[in-house]
Amino acid sequence: MTSPIYAIGDIHGQLEMLETALHRIEVDGGPNARIVFLGDYTDRGPNSRGVIELLQQGQAEGRNWTALLGNHDRMFSMYLEDYPRIDSQLLVGFHWLHPRIGGVQTLESYGVEVAEGDRTYEVHARAKAAVPQTHLDFLASLPSHHQEGKLLFVHAGIRPDIALEKQSENDKIWIRREFLDHSALHPWLVVHGHTHVPQPEHHGNRVNLDSGAGFGRPLTAAVFENGEAWVLGERGRVALLPKWANNAHF
Repeated sequence: MTSPIYAIGDIHGQLEMLETALHRIEVDGGPNARIVFLGDYTDRGPNSRGVIELLQQGQAEGRNWTALLGNHDRMFSMYLEDYPRIDSQLLVGFHWLHPRIGGVQTLESYGVEVAEGDRTYEVHARAKAAVPQTHLDFLASLPSHHQEGKLLFVHAGIRPDIALEKQSENDKIWIRREFLDHSALHPWLVVHGHTHVPQPEHHGNRVNLDSGAGFGRPLTAAVFENGEAWVLGERGRVALLPKWANNAHF
């Protein structure tokens, strides 16, 4: 028998959804439940600041929470450096304050408005004054993966057939096609987010828990125990079954 471990997909500033997910986990596993957060706490949603503060509070209280780094969290950190950087993994022409990325909404949660005609140095100065250093320290402390027996938790995925210690941070928080298109088994069942889907998916070798909270869709909380997986709904556990029966257990 193994004790359950819980995971929450990409939050993207959706504080109320996060509070609901945590309540469902506590009902299922108690106040000391082990939880892994899969990254992307910021951007797009209305309360990135509140999400970070809730995670900080939980860790300060000694809860068994592991918060992983997401690509949006790293973009936030890069922008708040003394000289703002653009993540090299972004498409040409994109930046953290681009409408499709959602950094503007993150700054709004800190009381920083971004107006048409603003220059980067002006917004950057206001952001530096508004975002607490403790929040930046929290983001800087986030690991890029968490391994628990035959489970590997990571924001985006891994590069197939590469040893875990040789995986790059860029891949772990940004990879898509090479990981998503890989159908063979990995050494672990990889639990990830990053690529939003209409509902959580179990592909036998990986489980995707990014159900699009950043776009207003529900936030997913899941539980893994004794080789099986469930999504936590309003009425408790709902089996999350793999697409291939021969890969049903981890």
